[in-house]
Amino acid sequence: MATLSFRASDRQVSALRQSAEQMGITQSQLLRDALRRYLIRLRAEHDIEAWNAMPLTEEEKIFAEIADWGPIEDWSDWADAAR
Repeated sequence: MATLSFRASDRQVSALRQSAEQMGITQSQLLRDALRRYLIRLRAEHDIEAWNAMPLTEEEKIFAEIADWGPIEDWSDWADAAR
């Protein structure tokens, strides 16, 4: 694990301390969680841009039609039929 260092305003540090205390976690854990969530958001935004730049082809859209068929029939209620 690496150590990061950065500057934050007194107001941000105070809010960090207060939030971490209210949540019952360390400030480091709160910062790690915030960073992880932010990076997930950035990847999602990148995925949206990639999707818009290269939409599905007609061949790929066929799979959406198959998904509309719904789930396979559920035969689990027949489990006791052989008894």
